[in-house]
Amino acid sequence: MTTRDAPNASWSARLGRAVLGLGEGAAIALDAIRANRLRAGLTILGIAVGVFVVTAMSAAVHGIDSGVEASLAAAGPTTFFVTRWPIAVTSCSGDAGSCPWRHNKPLSVREVAILGGLPTVHAVIAHTNTTAVAKVNDRVLSAANIDAYTAAWLEVDPGSVVSGRTFTPRENDDAAAVAIVNDIVAKDLFPEGSPVGKTILLDNHPFQIIGIYQSHGNFFDPANKPKVIVPFETARRLLAVDIHWMDLTIKPRDGVARADAMDDATAALRIHRGLRPAAENTFFLYGQEKVLELYNKTVFIFFLVMIVLSGIGLLVGGVGVVAIMMISVTERTREIGVRKALGATRGAILWQFLVEAVTLTTIGAIVGLAVGAAASAIIRAATPVEATIPPLAIAAALIVSAVTGVFFGLLPAMRASRLDPVAALRYE
Repeated sequence: MTTRDAPNASWSARLGRAVLGLGEGAAIALDAIRANRLRAGLTILGIAVGVFVVTAMSAAVHGIDSGVEASLAAAGPTTFFVTRWPIAVTSCSGDAGSCPWRHNKPLSVREVAILGGLPTVHAVIAHTNTTAVAKVNDRVLSAANIDAYTAAWLEVDPGSVVSGRTFTPRENDDAAAVAIVNDIVAKDLFPEGSPVGKTILLDNHPFQIIGIYQSHGNFFDPANKPKVIVPFETARRLLAVDIHWMDLTIKPRDGVARADAMDDATAALRIHRGLRPAAENTFFLYGQEKVLELYNKTVFIFFLVMIVLSGIGLLVGGVGVVAIMMISVTERTREIGVRKALGATRGAILWQFLVEAVTLTTIGAIVGLAVGAAASAIIRAATPVEATIPPLAIAAALIVSAVTGVFFGLLPAMRASRLDPVAALRYE
């Protein structure tokens, strides 16, 4: 063997011993789990809870992200919104300066027509909502959600009419008593077959069902409740819906920049409302980036809660690692003395006990991931949220659990590696 080959051979030997120690430490850890089921179980439970919280919430947030992205993509990148209220509504204390937007003049049907006539605007979709009693024979939904739209609503909605059709502009203008129900209403009120062509009573007013709507669901509209969609004018005249809280979705014409369309809409509303140049707007316009900003703030709160809960679980598991490893060091003091007497180094002893600690925390991580995967499957089945665990979350859970094992297992491992071999051999 040449001088150059010697360091390589030494490195290979050290690597081989490390791998051997890895397998040996894992086997000893499994034996310790079997011998001390209660202590090991509590340690694994703490780690599993921390990992479960991370994976379950990551799966939910990942699914909600997909829904929000689908909603914004369906609306189009240039679409913007007009409301009476700001996108982030804060609590109102009741004094004169609290929530001044409450004094804003509500959006009106006349303003919908004015905005729809702008040369830069392709469509204006007016929307409002209420609840109503939905009834078919002896089947009743006491509080079905009623969404009222003008005719072009499907151009900015991520859902789709999977059976039948939507209503026409003429039906909206004539306040036709037609309705589109979502799949939840169809299942609850028409269990025997398709509801298309049949009649449903909304607050005792008969409506003909012309279609079935299926939503993809998102953070702002989880779509896990019964919903009926009716023409805007129909809701205004037959269901006496309050249009004072109407909101507008505006889609610019192809090739028109959103900023230009927003400027035109702002000018048209200010002129119609007679606002002086120095007066503030009595309405709010915002684009999709504001929706994302609100969403990201809300998700950030979720992540803070997730970090706190998972941190508590990992801390409990880490304390358990220290306890069980200290007991393991005490119980195996003579074994450590024998190994040192036979030539085992402090590094070898340290490595073995660290591997045992990491094995415990990794088992806890695997249990947490399994339970998290089951939770995400339940979320997918029970809600429209397509909850899936991102690969990055799986990798992060395994890495964090391993780091937890190293961090909390370091003290017992160092204690074991520093034992005097003579004193350890005499230990009873």
